[in-house]
Amino acid sequence: MPLLHLWQEHFGYISDEGILWIAEKLELEPINILELVTFYPMYRQKPAGKKHIRVCRTLSCAMAGSYQLMENLASAAGIEQPGHEHHDTGMHNPEVKQEAGEYSLEFVECLASCGTAPVCLVEDELHENVRPELARDIVSGEHRPGGFPSQPHPSERRLIFKDLAREDWSIDIDRYIKGGGYEQLRKAVTMSRTEIVNEVKTSGLRGRGGAGFPCGVKWSFIKPDEKKPIYLICNADESEPGTFKDRYIIHQDPHQLLEGMLISCFALNARTAYIYIRGEFPIGAKILEAAVEEARAKNFLGKDILGTGFDCEVYVHRGAGAYICGEETGLIESLEGKRAYPRIKPPYFPAVLGLYMCPTIVNNVETLCHVKHIIEMGGAEYSKLGTPNNTGTRLVCVSGDVLRPGYFEIEVGSVTLGQIINEMAGGLRYGRNLKAVIPGGSSAKVLRADETFKVKQKQPDGTTIERELSLWDLPYDFDTIAAAGSMAGSGGVIVMDDSRDMVWTLNNLNEFYAHESCGQCTPCREGSLWMKKITDRMLLGGGAIEDPKTLVNVADNIAGRTICAFGEACAWPTQSFVGKFPEEFDARATKPIPPPMPPEYTPEELIKDEDGIMDTVSLAHDPGWERAGARGTV
Repeated sequence: MPLLHLWQEHFGYISDEGILWIAEKLELEPINILELVTFYPMYRQKPAGKKHIRVCRTLSCAMAGSYQLMENLASAAGIEQPGHEHHDTGMHNPEVKQEAGEYSLEFVECLASCGTAPVCLVEDELHENVRPELARDIVSGEHRPGGFPSQPHPSERRLIFKDLAREDWSIDIDRYIKGGGYEQLRKAVTMSRTEIVNEVKTSGLRGRGGAGFPCGVKWSFIKPDEKKPIYLICNADESEPGTFKDRYIIHQDPHQLLEGMLISCFALNARTAYIYIRGEFPIGAKILEAAVEEARAKNFLGKDILGTGFDCEVYVHRGAGAYICGEETGLIESLEGKRAYPRIKPPYFPAVLGLYMCPTIVNNVETLCHVKHIIEMGGAEYSKLGTPNNTGTRLVCVSGDVLRPGYFEIEVGSVTLGQIINEMAGGLRYGRNLKAVIPGGSSAKVLRADETFKVKQKQPDGTTIERELSLWDLPYDFDTIAAAGSMAGSGGVIVMDDSRDMVWTLNNLNEFYAHESCGQCTPCREGSLWMKKITDRMLLGGGAIEDPKTLVNVADNIAGRTICAFGEACAWPTQSFVGKFPEEFDARATKPIPPPMPPEYTPEELIKDEDGIMDTVSLAHDPGWERAGARGTV
C-alpha cells in the first residue's frame, strides 16, 4: 500500500503499467496489486483533474448541505453532473471531471470532521464549514483551510485535550517537553511491566474506539514469557460517521499519542508499533512522521530508549479509504498488504494470532493517550474520575442540529445527554424541537426524544438502583446508554431536530454501509445493498406497503450472521429507525404490490407506475421472491 500511494502521488493515478511494475518489484502477481486498487476507494485508475475536490456526503455533512455544495461546486467548475437531481436522496455518482481537465469532483464518505460540517478535501487540505454559497471560493482557491481548537466548557474535565486551547501551545517536541511531556515514559521505564499492566487494570480504562472492552484485560492476554515478536497497533482509522476526536489529537498533540504508545510498548514488551492512520488524514500522517523523528532524536524511541536497553520502532502506515479497516482484524489484514477482510474469531484473536500470526494488541488513539495519564495519576486515582465501571474521561463529538457542534471531554457518566446537547453544544436551532439522537456514532441505534428508559445504575457503595429516565436525563456512559437500547460507541453524538425526515436519514446511512461493506460475507454484502435500494425506492415514490417489514427482515438476517461486527453496524440503524419511527416509513410505503427482487426496477420505472401494481417476471425455478416480497419477508 505505501508503494501504491507513492505511485499515485507521483503519476496522479495507478495505470495498468503501474500495476505491472509494482507487481514485478514486489515479486507478486498483477492480480495481487489489482485487487488492492479496486478494493480501496482512494486509489484511482483514471487521472483526476488538476484540482481534485472530495466532498463528504455522510450524515452530518449531508444535514449541513453537502449535496447542495456539490451541485454548486459542479456549477462553479463548469462540470455537468449526471444524475444530480437525485442528490437529495443520498445517491451519489462516481467522480466527475471537467472536459478541460482543470477540476474533478468526487463524493466521499465521512472525513471525520463532522463538527465543522460540511467539509471537503481540496487535494490534501481539509476545508471546514464550507457552506454551499462558498463553493466558488473553493474552486477559485480563496477559501482557506483549517479549523481552530475549541475553548473548554465549564462542565468539561480535560486530560487528553488540556493543552489544545492554550495560546502558547505548539505541536513540536520542545513545547511538549516543557509542559511535562515524556516524564511519564521516564517513570514507566523504572517500573516493571506487570506493575504498568496492573495500573491500567486498576484504572478501569475501557477502550474508546467503540466496543468499550477493558484495556488492562486485553493487555493481560499477552503471555509474560511470549517467545514470538509482540506488536502494538494504534487504530487511527477514524471512520465512524459522527466521530472526529482522534483527528484533533493527531493534529494538535501528536507527542501525547506517541508517549502513550511507548509506555504501552514497554508494558507489553512490544519492540515494533504501527500507527494505522486513515488515508483521508494525509496531513495528520506527515505530522506523526515528523513527531516520530523528533522523538527519535531525543532518544524516546529507537535503540536503547533512555538508556534502558529497550528498543522500539514506531511506523506510520496510511490506509486508503476503507471503513472496514476500523475493525481490528480487517486493519491487520490491510497492514499486511491485503484486502481488509476481517478474520474469524476464534481462532484469530489478535492477542494470539495477530499481525504476521504473532501476538498483537490493537488500541484506539484516545485509549493509548489515557495510558500516559494513568501512569501520571496512578490507576486508583484515575478510577475516581467518572462513575463505577465507567472510569476516566472520554471525548464526546457532537454534530448535527445544534448551535455549537464540536468536541468535549467529560468525566464518563458525570453529565447527561441533555447537558451535552443543551449546555455544551448550545441547544437546538431557534424554534426547533429535538426529534432523535444517535448517541455513539452512526452504527448506534437511534433514540427518540420522547422516549423514557428504565435503567439500572450502580452506586459507589456497590448497590444497584433502577430509575426511569428521559432521554435528556440519561448519563452519558457505556452502561446507561446500553441499558437504553443503544451504545455510547465511539462517542459520536448526532442530533436531529423535528425538521428531519427519518427515511432520508436512514437512506443516507444505508448508502454509507452499502458502500463500505468489504463484501466478504453474503448477508452483509447483499443485505446492505438491498436496504439501500429499498430506502432509495421509498424516497423516490416507489415504496410498497410491505417495504418497512422487508427492511427490518433484511436487517434481522444480517445481524449475528457475519464474520465481524459490521453486520450489526449496518443492521442496527435500519432496525431502530423503522422501529422508532414507523409512521414515517409507512407514509412512504403506499403501493400495494412491491416489485420482484430480482429483477429490479429503476427509480424512473417506479415513479412512472400509475396504478401501483407492477408486473412481475417469473424467475427460473421460481424461488418465491414475489410471494416473499408481498409478505415483507425474505
